[in-house]
Amino acid sequence: MSLSQQRRFPRRRTSVGASRDFVTGVLIEWQLHSLIEDIELCVSELATNALLHGAPPGREFSVGLHRVEELVRLEVRDSGPGQPVVQCPDDDACSGRGLRLVRALADDFGINDHIVGKTVWLVFKAPAAPAPAPLTTPGSS
Repeated sequence: MSLSQQRRFPRRRTSVGASRDFVTGVLIEWQLHSLIEDIELCVSELATNALLHGAPPGREFSVGLHRVEELVRLEVRDSGPGQPVVQCPDDDACSGRGLRLVRALADDFGINDHIVGKTVWLVFKAPAAPAPAPLTTPGSS
């Protein structure tokens, strides 16, 4: 089974919440309720990074979810230059923890360069579907 959904968002603050709503809707549709909280948090971080550092003015960024078997891949792509860097901020720093956080929540993490822009991706293991209960007939033990 392979599923995929993607949406583009304008470079504005409201797009962070809209990207959260998008991934939540997709995960509900795919019946992956247990992944919603982690993926919502991660897409918030990555969409914020795309807005602040990635998508140039007048451009968009995209958010995609892809499911293959028990793996769910979240991708955020922008058309800006530069590479995101996982930082080690001081304890009193007000920012710089986003990529550390998403790396900790995800089962895998990476960045793909493109001729224009880059894609930051995370992979999450979906819980295995429960096995169907065996059928029993009256009088059987």
